[in-house]
Amino acid sequence: MIRAAVAAAAALLILFIVVPLVALCVHVAPDRIVHAVTTPMGRDALRLSLTTTACSLALTLALGTPLAYVLARSTVPGRSVLDAIIDLPIVVPPAVAGLALLFAFGHFGVAGPLLDALHLRIAFTTTAVVLAQLFVGAPFYVRAARAGFVSVSRTLEEASETLGMGPLRTFARITVPLAFPVLAGGAMLAWARALGEFGATIMFAGNLQGVTQTLPLAVYLGLQSGDLELSASLAIVLVAIALAVAGGVRVLERRAS
Repeated sequence: MIRAAVAAAAALLILFIVVPLVALCVHVAPDRIVHAVTTPMGRDALRLSLTTTACSLALTLALGTPLAYVLARSTVPGRSVLDAIIDLPIVVPPAVAGLALLFAFGHFGVAGPLLDALHLRIAFTTTAVVLAQLFVGAPFYVRAARAGFVSVSRTLEEASETLGMGPLRTFARITVPLAFPVLAGGAMLAWARALGEFGATIMFAGNLQGVTQTLPLAVYLGLQSGDLELSASLAIVLVAIALAVAGGVRVLERRAS
């Protein structure tokens, strides 16, 4: 009886996840999906999404990797506070994140006078899209990278240094290769989260075609304008990418284990 109840509960949850996605996919014919992606709005949204997520991922790797290593290896006071700060964007509603970014980097934000002095404008530009994606996606990579670095034996790093390799060479040739499957999985999750970002982007960057309109925003605009076929087609593209990322992460997790 207990096993049957557990199986029934598990089946209900799986159906709850699968049925809406299947309903979305069967709503549009495959040729219409290709047509939607090749429309001006679909093409611009796809191009912008790929460009901005590539930039945000590069920033995530460049800034997040050192931070993750410090969190994994350092015993500095306040590390738990740093952990909590890194996790904040995961639990903060995206709309709140976008508003916070606007108050920080908008025209009347904290950094507004400095940006004006430098003749720079961030809010409602493509740069704002990248920053919004960085804000919401970076924590996923940092958390995974920290776990990856923790899994690398410090004995191996110390042995490498005793053989004449400095800290940087040890990090590049020992630590990163051993932690690479976990790092790659975290990077994929961060990229996927950035690709699907909606709330922070629309609050901080707006919804301007070819400038700030990413795929999720194009899905929303298609729904608002009554073009359900376009909205569903672009949504299916996002689902397909999400499935590919989820499969890639599972493969990397198996390699890491």
